[in-house]
Amino acid sequence: MDIRLRNMTGIYLSRGEKLLLLYRQGGRVVSNVWVASAGGHFEKDELNDPRACVLRELKEELGLEETDLTDLRLRYIGLRLTKGEIRQNYYYFAGLRDGVSDEEESSEGKCRWIPKDEVLSCEMPLTAKAVMEHYLSVGIHTDCIYTAAAGINGYEFCALADR
Repeated sequence: MDIRLRNMTGIYLSRGEKLLLLYRQGGRVVSNVWVASAGGHFEKDELNDPRACVLRELKEELGLEETDLTDLRLRYIGLRLTKGEIRQNYYYFAGLRDGVSDEEESSEGKCRWIPKDEVLSCEMPLTAKAVMEHYLSVGIHTDCIYTAAAGINGYEFCALADR
């Protein structure tokens, strides 16, 4: 089998005890499920710069700039083999700055602010669900960047160390 790579980013925005999720409709890879606030595929000039990709997607989909955010950080890198592709997802998290409207509208579907304790009841793609489960129980309490690899026994998480 010839394996292809698919590189994507996503950003989860928070305000207080809520996360902004997008019910993506009409997507090429995922559709009719809850996903990150904004995200998408890398452009050729972004292949080594997931931050540039996520900021472009944030602007295109929600009309938000980096200056509208607080504490923008890469938190998870997810890997999954599916449908002949290794899907590599870079998940960012950030707060929405005070004074920025939280009446977000997206060109990709319906946005909704969801209480953190209700997020896991939403139907999500497999990697996004595993990342959110880990984030809400572990990652929310740390500053680590984690890998999330889909293996035979489910997802395995590892905090990256600078060595």
